[in-house]
This record gives sequence, C-alpha cells and structure tokens, in this order.
Amino acid sequence: MARSRAACATLAVALLGSAGWGWWSGGRVAERFDATVVHVVDGDTIVVEVADRTETVRILGADTPETVDPRKPVQCYGPEASAHTKARLAPGTRVTLETDAEARDKYGRLLAYVYVGGVRYDDELLRLGFARLLIIPPNGVHARAMLRAALEARAARRGLWGGC
Repeated sequence: MARSRAACATLAVALLGSAGWGWWSGGRVAERFDATVVHVVDGDTIVVEVADRTETVRILGADTPETVDPRKPVQCYGPEASAHTKARLAPGTRVTLETDAEARDKYGRLLAYVYVGGVRYDDELLRLGFARLLIIPPNGVHARAMLRAALEARAARRGLWGGC
C-alpha cells in the first residue's frame, strides 16, 4: 500500500514537472487552422488534409499504446485506443489544429492539439483512459488541463488504468 502511494506521488511530481514546462515557456499558441481527417494511423496519430497539402499529425499531450510500430508488439489497450480515434476522427471529420511552441517532431510530423466541435480531443483520450499524458517540451500550453484529465482517469481506473 505504501509503495503504491509512493509510486502515485512520484508520478504526480513527474507529471507536474513536465507540465510546468508549458507554463514556463509562456504558453503561447503558434497557429490555429482547420483541416479534414483523411486517415487514422493509430490512437494518437492522424493524417489530415490542410489547404493543398496532406500532413501527418501527432496529437499533443496524449500517448496511446502502440499498435502499428513494427519494432514493438501491440500494447495493452492499444487496439481500443485506435478504435476510439477511428470512430471519433473518421475520414471526412472537420477538425481544428492548434500548434504549440514547436510545430514538428524529429520525424517531421506536425505536433498539434486536435479540436472536434470546439472540444480538445487530446483531453478526451486522457479522460477516458485511452492514453497516458506525454508532454513534448517545449510544448505544454495545455499541460495543466491535460494533467487533470489524466489523473482523473487513473484515479477512476478508466481504460488502460484498469485494464492493463
């Protein structure tokens, strides 16, 4: 029991430390624009059409279990997370993308928060337990809200927190 509390306390401190980066970096939003979903790669990666180009988008703040990485086995709750994203962000779905301090990752993917009907989808993945919180510095403008969503899911043992 004490070990479990210590692990939870350590997790909370680590998450708060990561989340703090977004507040320190000024919390600026680099850009917001509309897009149309073309394809869902997995729970936290989508392909969208923006103006006259196609972009692969890594959803910021949410890290879903792997399902398509050929170097890794399918992870616990990965298929459920992918299915949820495929249902919510089906091809043709209009979304708004919001970049943060750094717009691209080392793989060239666009890093963005994804809004559906004005609601941030990233938070939904966390709140329902389809993802763990992942802050990719210097991006973290929404870290505080996302941390609350992740801790709520963990406390309620939703999704991967209860199934893995």
